[in-house]
Amino acid sequence: MKIGIIGAGLIGGTLARRWTQLGHEVSIANSRGPDTLRDLAKETGAKAVTVEEAAKAGEVVVVTIPQKAVPDLPKGLFANVPKDVVVIDTGNYYPVRDGSIPELEKGTVESEWVSKLIGRPVIKAFNNIYFSSLAEKGKPKGTPGRVALPIAGDPPEHRAKVLELVEELGFDAIDAGSLADSWRQQPGTPVYTHDLDAAGVKKALAEAERARLPEYRKKADDSLKAFFASQK
Repeated sequence: MKIGIIGAGLIGGTLARRWTQLGHEVSIANSRGPDTLRDLAKETGAKAVTVEEAAKAGEVVVVTIPQKAVPDLPKGLFANVPKDVVVIDTGNYYPVRDGSIPELEKGTVESEWVSKLIGRPVIKAFNNIYFSSLAEKGKPKGTPGRVALPIAGDPPEHRAKVLELVEELGFDAIDAGSLADSWRQQPGTPVYTHDLDAAGVKKALAEAERARLPEYRKKADDSLKAFFASQK
């Protein structure tokens, strides 16, 4: 499969490594240009490209950038990208990193906001797992305790393609419903970064409460704030 990745951070870089190992043709971009990705390209075999080229790179395009950077993507980035191309959003909103985004503070579902800004349906995936777990915890299907990942988004045929990609990476893929349901896997929710198995993911998704989203977000934001402080 041909896959484009916009964002070469921890998740983007990890996906590039894993997918090239599996034989996929990966094109990866960041905001600073292809020249800054030479080492990653050499290491992984992925092709370093511009953001515009990554958006047109193939059957699946992953947007894996901080929420604050989404409005800065080139206007009309996906305007001429075929409608059957699947767009994956791995993003999470952390006010300590992204600043205040009023629409999200008022309760708009994070990936619905991303979808509106880029003018394309998106599938929410890979947002609730640490890059180290994504790199190291993939196991063959049927392995007891295999880590599971929730996938939410529309249309269903796009979601189905992402479910297949997740299984191929070595994780149980859990259909978490439409994009409107993706709030259940936002930062701080019960399913977030706990590396649960399939039963655990389904239980955690069901236990999430919409009214507690501000509380969930604050918990995740405080955790990231403490991490940033520890790095000084």
